Amino acid sequence: MRFEELKKEIEQKVGELVEPLTDYNGLELVLVEFVKGPRGNTLRLVIDKEGGVTLDDCSRLSRVVSDLLDVHDPVPGSYNLEVSSPGINRPLVNAEDYERFSGQKVFVRTIEPVDGRRKFKGFLRGVSDQNEVIIDAPGQEFFLPLGLIKKARLDIL
Repeated sequence: MRFEELKKEIEQKVGELVEPLTDYNGLELVLVEFVKGPRGNTLRLVIDKEGGVTLDDCSRLSRVVSDLLDVHDPVPGSYNLEVSSPGINRPLVNAEDYERFSGQKVFVRTIEPVDGRRKFKGFLRGVSDQNEVIIDAPGQEFFLPLGLIKKARLDIL
């Protein structure tokens, strides 16, 4: 199995296991990311809540998730578990995020070029009826199909 396929499978399984825990604790599971690195694999969970996430939220969830993952073992081999807040440049992951943060400045990278480019900066205007993220850039408006978005985040700094 290629790493990209394994990555998606792990992220999906971990998300399904962890989301009930985050919901129960009044947290939002923003992102599950499995990455290869020079010091081994990392499983990163990004959480948020109204008013912001505290270090205590992260450490408490990390302990519970660590035990849960030990029991269900959805990640082959060894890995480092990271639980963190989304930070000021919060990732945007789904259509609800694009609607929720409408009006905010964003940075979006696409899988393949749209209108001859892959990187877009501007103000988020939500999602169209055709499932396209609308970016209002200086002098131009872009309609980016949700399926073509590789990464997106708020662009506060």
